[in-house]
Amino acid sequence: MISNRFLSALIILLLLIPLNAGAENMNLTIDDAIELGLKNSEKLHSSKMEVKAAKAKAREASILRFPSLSFRGSYYRLSDEKPFEIDAPPPALGTIEISPTIRDNYNFKLTLQQPVFTGLRLHNNYRANKFSADAEEQEFSADKANLIYDIRVSYWSLFKTLKLKNVIDENVELVETHLKDVRNFYEQEIATKNEVLKVEVQLSNAKLKQLDADHAVRLARISLNSAIGLPLDAEISLASDVENGYENFADVNSLTAKAIEERAELKAMGYRVKAGKSAAGVAKAGWFPQIYLVGGYTYARPNSRVMPPTDEFEDSWELGVIATMDIWNWGKSAQQVKYANAQLEKLHDAMAVLEDAVVLEVTRNYLEVEKSGKRIILSEESVAQAEENYRITRDKYRNGVALNSELIDAEVALLEARTNHTHALVDYQLAVAELKKSIGE
Repeated sequence: MISNRFLSALIILLLLIPLNAGAENMNLTIDDAIELGLKNSEKLHSSKMEVKAAKAKAREASILRFPSLSFRGSYYRLSDEKPFEIDAPPPALGTIEISPTIRDNYNFKLTLQQPVFTGLRLHNNYRANKFSADAEEQEFSADKANLIYDIRVSYWSLFKTLKLKNVIDENVELVETHLKDVRNFYEQEIATKNEVLKVEVQLSNAKLKQLDADHAVRLARISLNSAIGLPLDAEISLASDVENGYENFADVNSLTAKAIEERAELKAMGYRVKAGKSAAGVAKAGWFPQIYLVGGYTYARPNSRVMPPTDEFEDSWELGVIATMDIWNWGKSAQQVKYANAQLEKLHDAMAVLEDAVVLEVTRNYLEVEKSGKRIILSEESVAQAEENYRITRDKYRNGVALNSELIDAEVALLEARTNHTHALVDYQLAVAELKKSIGE
């Protein structure tokens, strides 16, 4: 017999197993994070739906250029009225029924219509929608590039906060060791109480920085989780590290030319300009006649074209041409053309503004990459100097030939050098990512 206590323990264990499995730490490379973000992004999915809708609109506009076939069917039950009759002239007797009363009316009709000439309205309407769909596709590519960049920023920002936390943790350990040494000197009456207090204050400040670093790591992890579509409290660790070495880029003029050619935003604006030109063509079509070829086949009971009408199904057909043209509409067509041309000019201006912005962005990012690369070299030298300074000062202090304040200064300098080096490494990665985004990679 299984006891109730055993069953309760078993149930609790079974409930805890999936919870522990769900809490498994995810170890992500930068590529893993980007793949997750692209898969989970609702914003990117919405952008993709914009492309899908625009393509459907373009296909709809294309279909309008081809023949259309429609069907119409109807049935009416009419009131019982007297038939139309006339008195027969002599020598005939009685009346003649001209139109009998047929209460059940059936009508089935097929209509075929083919545009013949529309002043290029349908053609330009299709082109406008096609170019708009192409623009939406390029804007989707731009949204995708921006999302990848945002994920990179979030990933390396978390990486930076983790590295800074390690630096601060190491600093706390150094100060704790220093505090032990100064307390031993105080007990041996080599150091003063004031020197002990200075190091204790330094340790308190270091622990405050440690607390801030922990908080920064949590916020950075939440930001990355949000960027890649994971629950905000998901536990993740980073598998990628900053790469040693530097990216080799062409000169800024070559990069600018590449950006003008490759940036999805500029391609999208180019398609918007083409769509604007086609929209102007649609407006100009109002000055021309609209000609359609039409045909129809009717199967009805009674058929109105058959005289005299009979309560039988009869068929008939027609074929013709319909032409319409606005002779006078108070300048409506002219105003539509002015509006379309004004919109087109706005698009040309927006294109020029965007090109200038891209050139400025590429130039600024190029200079930032150069500066970040130089900062890495200088910060590496600074760390090496600070570590050597700390080692010498610590040894001197333990041998009683250096002041307590000198060791404190050496510890602060080492913390600052390591912090600056961490900033330099990650800032270079971010600068490279932004430059690549700005040139359309």
